[in-house]
Amino acid sequence: MAVYTVINPPITPLMLIRPIEGIFQGKFVGIDKDWKDYEDISPNVLRAVISAEDGKFLRHDGFDWNAIKRARRVNAMRKGKKIIGASTISMQTSKNVFLWQGRNYIRKGLEAYFTVLIEAIWGKKRILEIYVNSIEWGNGIYGVEAASQHYFKKSAKTITKREAALLLND
Repeated sequence: MAVYTVINPPITPLMLIRPIEGIFQGKFVGIDKDWKDYEDISPNVLRAVISAEDGKFLRHDGFDWNAIKRARRVNAMRKGKKIIGASTISMQTSKNVFLWQGRNYIRKGLEAYFTVLIEAIWGKKRILEIYVNSIEWGNGIYGVEAASQHYFKKSAKTITKREAALLLND
């Protein structure tokens, strides 16, 4: 894990799982992945990600305790209905880079463990860089550069505010 401070994660569990899911669903899902360093990503994308996913990202320690309390309260009232989450960008990065998808206490416990570690070792800038480069931006599209090229035929460095909003609206 500390190695990802200086080396970019080559692949994530989700990138391995999606093609296998595709086989069982009868559709091919490839891996379109392209990494960009933090400095080569439009600030519009970074601001849009924080705004859409975790408005308190720069001010918390990896956990938004108020959002967690709210989610527990709301989900208790919605028994049997779709539940809401309270995952921060740091928590999502931990899940995406080290773990599998799904909701269970073991995975959530490991996610919390990795979240504490990446907050302490990587710092906010690196967490955000890894997040935008590891999330799935569409079917088999990983990383903001691959998404930018796929949807707009241009570099992630030149994404406008409008285009950043469109990327996150999917």
